[in-house]
Amino acid sequence: MAATWLRTEPLERRLAAVIGAPGNGSTALRSPGTVAHYGGGPHLPSKPAKRTVTGTERRSMIRKLQMVALDCPDPRGLAEFYAALTGGTVEVDPDDEGWVEVRGFEGTPLGFQKAEDYQPPRWPDPERPQQFHLDFDVSDIEADEKLVLSLGATVLERTDQIRPEANWRVYADPAGHPFCLCLH
Repeated sequence: MAATWLRTEPLERRLAAVIGAPGNGSTALRSPGTVAHYGGGPHLPSKPAKRTVTGTERRSMIRKLQMVALDCPDPRGLAEFYAALTGGTVEVDPDDEGWVEVRGFEGTPLGFQKAEDYQPPRWPDPERPQQFHLDFDVSDIEADEKLVLSLGATVLERTDQIRPEANWRVYADPAGHPFCLCLH
């Protein structure tokens, strides 16, 4: 399903109250009176078509993405998995064992925080959806699949073997978060 653009004047006024009116350094990329409405299934959300943003539509951004944080039962263990996957290094906060980071690789750092009652997603089950997932570019999907499996990942779907046009495979990390290896 393609994105649908809806005219929503009242919503526009509410958004302006929250994020600022156009021209005052607000943080949204939007044209007056429009918002993106996304539709799609539980495991393949649709995206709006790409469009050119003109100077009058452009607003200042908040900043850059600082980190992607994942809830999990074992922050250090999951950080070690992703450090091995990305070539990054594990950084443990000596004052907070419930927070561990992976840094020192190309891309946005990853954070892992302890969640006592963590329930992993069950992809593609809509009762416990993935919530988000990470995509990793790879140049040899077979070799990199062997690597992620040796690190403790499990195969959820070899999408490239099911759908000829697909260039990805779906895995779960040791805590159950879905991620993809994408051949590029």
